[in-house]
Amino acid sequence: MITADANRPRNVDWKRAAALLYGDWGTSKAYVIGLAFGVAAYSSLPIILAVCLLTGLVGINYLVICRHFPDGGGVYSAARAQGRLLAVVGALLLIADLTVTAALSGYSGLDYFNLPFLHHHIVLSTIGALLIMGWLNSFGPKHSGGLAVLLSVPVVVIVVVLIAVSLPHLTTAHLTPPHESSWQLWKQFTGTILALSGVEAIANMTGVLKLDPGSTPEHPKVGREASKAIWSVAVEVVFGTALLGWAMLSIPRSEIARLEAHKPDMLRFVGEYFGSLTVAPWFGHALGWATGILFFLLLISAANTAIIAMIGVFYMMARDGEMPRQFTKLNRHGVPIIPLILSVALPCVVLSLAHDFEVLAGLYAIGVVGAISVNLGSCTFNKNLDLAKWERVLFGCTFAVLSAVELTLAHEKHEALFFVVCVLGIGLSLRVYAQKRSGLTTITVTHEVAQIVAPEAIDRLRPTVTEGQRIMVSARGITPVLRFALDEARLRKATLCVLYVKELAVHLPEGGRGGGGRARWQDDPQASAIMSLMLKLGQEVGVDVLPVYAVSTNPAGTILDLAATLGVDFLMLGASHRLSMSRLLKGNVVEEVARGLPEDIQLIIHS
Repeated sequence: MITADANRPRNVDWKRAAALLYGDWGTSKAYVIGLAFGVAAYSSLPIILAVCLLTGLVGINYLVICRHFPDGGGVYSAARAQGRLLAVVGALLLIADLTVTAALSGYSGLDYFNLPFLHHHIVLSTIGALLIMGWLNSFGPKHSGGLAVLLSVPVVVIVVVLIAVSLPHLTTAHLTPPHESSWQLWKQFTGTILALSGVEAIANMTGVLKLDPGSTPEHPKVGREASKAIWSVAVEVVFGTALLGWAMLSIPRSEIARLEAHKPDMLRFVGEYFGSLTVAPWFGHALGWATGILFFLLLISAANTAIIAMIGVFYMMARDGEMPRQFTKLNRHGVPIIPLILSVALPCVVLSLAHDFEVLAGLYAIGVVGAISVNLGSCTFNKNLDLAKWERVLFGCTFAVLSAVELTLAHEKHEALFFVVCVLGIGLSLRVYAQKRSGLTTITVTHEVAQIVAPEAIDRLRPTVTEGQRIMVSARGITPVLRFALDEARLRKATLCVLYVKELAVHLPEGGRGGGGRARWQDDPQASAIMSLMLKLGQEVGVDVLPVYAVSTNPAGTILDLAATLGVDFLMLGASHRLSMSRLLKGNVVEEVARGLPEDIQLIIHS
């Protein structure tokens, strides 16, 4: 019996990683500058600059984190090195962040679209949009972040145009110095910290980044690729937010009422105002619509990405035994059912209870700052992490600042504190329930015993067949292609490899494997039924049957990899009879295999 772990390939270069990161991190400017105006009006420029400075500092921290955690997992992987409970707390804080990300991104996106009907019923419209995203994701994500990648260049172009039309009019004439106390200024700063949102995405992405030259899959290094992605996005986020914030504050005080009204879609208003002033009213109107449509699409994409990420976090914890095993149950398309429902329901509940832009923003900060703080704190105090002295000092200082921000948010924003306590309380209660039901026990073994039972040692004991032909058949059930493959193997005196691929449509960070062990067909009821029957029939007709089992996010790629790895001569597949909607959203496995199969392997499609 062969068991195959299907790891996600490292095929994401820094350009695509930067585009995916920009789809999450780059959207922050869409609501940060409007929120800053709401809390400090024309004295908000120092606050905007301070937020940009902290954003750049956190970006530098994540350059180091990506270098030391090349297998992904983000806060969950970093905190797990310090303890399972801390990892769960970090993951729950990330879930709180993703919940409000989906809600706020959808809300702000529809605000940017600015259609009267949607604007007057924005909460219901956003909930409707989230439900549609949930339905689409029930078929599995075909290309995560695809829309964000497609939109990243046009959005950057729009940001450059916004800066270009506002540059001739930048002025300090309307600025007012802050008159509040230091404590009030600090509270205003903590209330506009949303520009940090999205930076955690790059730490989750390192497991699929292309390797640096000279590194190997066994000893991966992705520091160079990650650095290029982070620097390119961080520069745009920091300088773009600062310049657009200054442009907003260069609009005369006579427009303060309109500025107040456009806090959720401030960039659209900035484009309309300066486009009309610099070129012509028609250009300002067109620029406003272009800004609104592009940021609407990018923000909706960010909401969808948050839902996909939340599904992955729930499933990851369930697979590691930190959430009930029911969370790992998949639908027919390989999507975890309960995590999908929760990932859509939680943002909808938040929207129905906090149906206001500023309230949503207040809930947002406590989750993202908490998750980043846990990540940086775990790295600071991890003595086994090979950090330079300046890196550990950098982590410690940033962790101290963000911890102070988190405590301030908990003290000042009671709704946010209540929200995050509810998320932690429910999540930790589910963890206790899961561990009780599974009878989880922690044992300690010697290094020698651990080496004996390690997956690498089991890999070395896998049987190989060096004589005769090999036939591989892939089927999802007891279908006629299995009988045909058995007959062919008997006639050709060939070894029959029976492949069962359990489709898992979850974008799971590589660092989140935990202690779940390697997948076995004996633990999968449907696979066990097929394998047991084929082993029995093979014994009856004198055919050597070799079970092959894989859990994969990409069934077609897994079939191709295993066919090449096992050196088969024939690959047999049953014809697909999927419904047209399913084929549209998920693609056709047979067609993908046929396009990628090597010439020395013959493909037989049985229908």
